[in-house]
Amino acid sequence: MASERPPVSVIIPVYNDPRGIRMTLDAVTDQTYPSAAYEILVVDNGSEDDTREVVREYCDRFPDLVTLLVEDEVQGPAAARNEAIRNANGDILAFVDADMTVEESWLEDAVESLEANDWDYMGCDVDIYVEDGKDTLTARYNQIFGFPIRRYIEEQQFSGTGCLVTRKEVFDEVGLFDERLFSGEDEEFGNRVYDAGFDQHFQPDITMYHPARSSLSSFLKKHFRLGRGKAQMQRYHPERVEKPSVLNPRHYLPPHPGRFYRRVTDAVSVTKLQLLLLFLIAYAKRLTTTAGWAYEHFFDGADD
Repeated sequence: MASERPPVSVIIPVYNDPRGIRMTLDAVTDQTYPSAAYEILVVDNGSEDDTREVVREYCDRFPDLVTLLVEDEVQGPAAARNEAIRNANGDILAFVDADMTVEESWLEDAVESLEANDWDYMGCDVDIYVEDGKDTLTARYNQIFGFPIRRYIEEQQFSGTGCLVTRKEVFDEVGLFDERLFSGEDEEFGNRVYDAGFDQHFQPDITMYHPARSSLSSFLKKHFRLGRGKAQMQRYHPERVEKPSVLNPRHYLPPHPGRFYRRVTDAVSVTKLQLLLLFLIAYAKRLTTTAGWAYEHFFDGADD
């Protein structure tokens, strides 16, 4: 990757998503950043469909740009990303999730922001859009509540990993992602970065695009996993999280109606019935997250 520009490794974990990885690879192989100055590391995390074959197509088309790595032993995005980090040649690491897309100047703009400001750790903006034919209430809910990356960075000291750009030396200093966590590994890593004294910044001028999750079952399955991740954070990093109690009624109460109403109506125009259904989705999300926490706490982690 000889070039006057800083060498960059673009890291993409993927699992059972041939359509999503094709969308993402189409975007990240078509960048204004010099091709000799960056590499794309796709880590297949044990896919059981034709995802790996799709990635190989891009390896054949872009042999000097795209590399397929495999992480079959540990299931989870943390393990997949760690495999790429260990194999990365770049001084700067740019993370993207499979199914996300970016502008052709994304990588050039990201590197310019990092270099011009002498930043170590940067989160980009994420725009959630509804795909054609998938305009469900679940998709609208996902679009409204989305990924508040600015708030994550400013209040919780982390960026979601799907829009993170950071220097490799940060990982050299604080270590890799915690592979024991089903979710929340981005927050735990970001907190270590913050504790180590690295600067953290939100860059609103760089936007990445993520399709809204339109299926209610898929949406709730994700939040069950997030609940399990919360329990794992309590188990492995008790100093970083408030100890939850299964008896705390907050876990079972619906969202605050007034705040929910203002959040939704400030974002979109909806009917009373749609507002009610969105409220029920929010309540189902809360209960499902609690169920995931309880499952991990009482059953899956019982032998730890």
